[in-house]
Amino acid sequence: MKGIVFTEFLEMIEDKFSFETSERLLEMSDLPSGGIYTSVGTYDFQEMVPLVSNLSSMVGAPISELLKEFGGHLFKVFVEKFPNFFKGIHSSFEFLPLVDSYVHMEVKKLYPDAETPFFSCTQSGPKEMTMFYRSRRNLPDLAEGLIRACIHYFGEHISLERESLGGDPPETRFILTKY
Repeated sequence: MKGIVFTEFLEMIEDKFSFETSERLLEMSDLPSGGIYTSVGTYDFQEMVPLVSNLSSMVGAPISELLKEFGGHLFKVFVEKFPNFFKGIHSSFEFLPLVDSYVHMEVKKLYPDAETPFFSCTQSGPKEMTMFYRSRRNLPDLAEGLIRACIHYFGEHISLERESLGGDPPETRFILTKY
C-alpha cells in the first residue's frame, strides 16, 4: 500500500484527535516499519489493521466509522494534491466513472507498483448510478467515505445505498440516487 495512505491516516488522527493520540497509537501498534512512513514509500497493507483496530479501542469509535471518516479525509487530500482530476468536472456522476479509467491510470503513472482497487459505474438514468467496488483489501467503508465526500464536494443531494456481494476478491455495490 502506498505510503500516502499511511501518512494521511496519521494526519487525520492528529487533526481529529491529537498528535499525542497518533504517537500513542504508533507505540502500541508494534509495526514492522516502526510507523515511519513516507508518502512515496510502499508498505505492507497489514500494518493498517492494528492501526485502525487500536485507534478504534483508543477513541471508542467503530472501525467502520473511522474508515468512512478516513475516506472523507482522503478525498479532500486528493482534491488538494491532484486538482487536475477535477478540472471540468461538475458532479459525482461525472467524476466517479473516471476513477478507474482515468484517476487510477494516472496514479499508476506516478506509482507503477500501486495496487488500486477496481471501480466500475453504470448509469441507469439521469438520477441513478450503480458503482461496483472490488479489492482484495476489502475496504468498502473507506470506499463509502470517499464516495460520500465526493457527493459533498459537488454539493449534491444523493442518497447512497450499499450492498455486499461477496466473491473473491470481495465486491460491494453502491447505488447512488439523486433526489
